[in-house]
Amino acid sequence: MPEIRPFNGLRYNPETAGDMSHIICPPYDVIPPSMQQELYGSSACNAIRLELPMEADPYGAAAERLAEWMKNGVLMQETEPALYPYSQTFTDQEGHTHTRSGLFAAMRLHEFAERKVLPHERTLSGPKADRLNLFRTTKTNISAIFGLYADAQGQADRLIAGFTSANEPVIDAVFQGVRNRLWRLVDPELAKAVQEVLADKSVYIADGHHRYETGLNYRREREAANPEHTGEEAYNFILTYLNNIHDRGLVVFPIHRLIHSVEGFNATEFRSRLEEHFEVTELDGRAALKAYLETSGSSYTYGVVTDGSVFGITLREAPADLLDSNISPALQQLGLVVLHEVVLTRLLGISQEAMALQTNIVYVKDDGEVFRIVADGRAQVGFVVKPATVGQVLDVSESGGVMPQKSTFFYPKIMTGLVFKTLD
Repeated sequence: MPEIRPFNGLRYNPETAGDMSHIICPPYDVIPPSMQQELYGSSACNAIRLELPMEADPYGAAAERLAEWMKNGVLMQETEPALYPYSQTFTDQEGHTHTRSGLFAAMRLHEFAERKVLPHERTLSGPKADRLNLFRTTKTNISAIFGLYADAQGQADRLIAGFTSANEPVIDAVFQGVRNRLWRLVDPELAKAVQEVLADKSVYIADGHHRYETGLNYRREREAANPEHTGEEAYNFILTYLNNIHDRGLVVFPIHRLIHSVEGFNATEFRSRLEEHFEVTELDGRAALKAYLETSGSSYTYGVVTDGSVFGITLREAPADLLDSNISPALQQLGLVVLHEVVLTRLLGISQEAMALQTNIVYVKDDGEVFRIVADGRAQVGFVVKPATVGQVLDVSESGGVMPQKSTFFYPKIMTGLVFKTLD
């Protein structure tokens, strides 16, 4: 694993900031304008005002606000370096309760070519430019990246659990039904033990690819401008939440696809073309579609929703017979790769560029939304997909490949506002 270190966290002062349930927020990339406005109204100190300001100059506003909050005591810079154990507890739609447990640390930045930190998704230039401006003006990691590591024995988990079970959290806040608890671990011997257990593990980016690449770009800038650069400066490390892939609380949800504005689209003709490669099963609504996906043992099974019709499709052929030979075996195992390459590109004629720009495609996390949007005419066809597994994510990362955009949704998102990390 890249070197991880305790760090002097920048945190909200519990005596001045108020109820943390009204202060934490999701990361910027899952906040629609309606939620942004709602979060602004929830507290004058909500972390949205740093993460995604509404002002005309959002970067300047974030920097000014950060300085003001540090000056007036809303934020406090801690004097001792710490690791920050963090757990999230939630109940899923089936009524099952999950708790995902990990920790925040400062992780040394490494180029992907060094194979210490491995990505699994493509990134876009726009979000990276946005986050780089925020890094430059605030000189602070406002939100963390989400990294996975593999520790089948759960050694680090046991060390952390021993600490959290014996100590009260410094934050205990509920946001949108998810309970978020944060602890502050300052014991240097315990922190060292955790570091040693994780030293030989690789880190796979689950979420925050744009932020990680922004961290690399920012480090290059700072290094080039610093003739006395040593590699020990704070900008060489990025705020990271680390979670064991063997944690039973680690949940991956699917992200469904909605297609619109495809010229000449005809639902009947499209179904006929699907039948060339897929077994097609007529289904009676959303519940039947859910059962179809759950009982299918194939990774290449999808739900298709058009105006007035719902059906399931399962690939008849081996993926290798349909996909280009330059697509790696690890990527060929992903249902989304077949959906994108065969259905979206070949059958619907949506180019890779159009997908990257989201010209004809919308991503949603709720399968019910697929039905609603198709029914009201905002989409021509919707695809309900199965979630990728953590094992598939790791296989793609190890192979050096990248998954299609919006392939995974690790739930819940890591909250912003629990702890920040300064870059000076």
